Amino acid sequence: MNLGISGRVALVAAATSGLGFAAARALAAEGAQVSICGRDQRRLAAARGQIAALGGGKVSASAVDVRDSAAVAAWVDATAAEFGELHIVVANSGGPAPGPVDVATPAAFRQAYEACVQPQIGLALAALPHLRAAGWGRILMIASETARQPIVGYGLSSTVRPALLGFARTLAHTIGGCGVTVNVLAPGYHRTPGLTSQFGEQSEFELRRIAAGIPVGRVGCAEDFGAVAAFLASERAGFITGTSLLVDGGAARGTG
Repeated sequence: MNLGISGRVALVAAATSGLGFAAARALAAEGAQVSICGRDQRRLAAARGQIAALGGGKVSASAVDVRDSAAVAAWVDATAAEFGELHIVVANSGGPAPGPVDVATPAAFRQAYEACVQPQIGLALAALPHLRAAGWGRILMIASETARQPIVGYGLSSTVRPALLGFARTLAHTIGGCGVTVNVLAPGYHRTPGLTSQFGEQSEFELRRIAAGIPVGRVGCAEDFGAVAAFLASERAGFITGTSLLVDGGAARGTG
């Protein structure tokens, strides 16, 4: 299937590893031109090289901390100036530390919001004028399964990430007729550097334990997530907006 995004300009935040990197790779593989950001210059250079090797369009990389709203806005404007237009935005950010909600402090809740919600909202709003000017756009926000179904061991994430769903749906209704869609990806457990480092030496044991509770019988891989991100960013997904899509192998048990 031709997704219709060859030549489109995509901006992917926090894309040197994990799910952001997976999304950037998938978009580049479909022929999109890609601008990525991250905090570490060495990892940025490595990610840029791997994405460029896919043979898609032009790839640029900028050292940006997504928590710095001024730097993010400057990166968005610089990308639009460099490529001429901007069409696809993948808003990605770090997540809060795991732990139960009943021992979290007010400061921890504030830090969790500032780490994984505020950067994505800020990026979406900074990019919106460029998408409107292009007359076509896709905004994807990366949340978590916890935004749809609370997980006891991830209390902060289960509390703050649902805000991304509320923002995305509200923005989708606000800008409805301008050709820009807004959606949220809610990934479950994927084999990423962040997840394996969280479990340390017990990572393989923990991943097998988690996989046993997932209907498809395994945790996700980068390609699973990237394929869904590329589709939602595509021409084919123009009738999907204001929604959240679980990418979790069926793990969430709710019906909402």
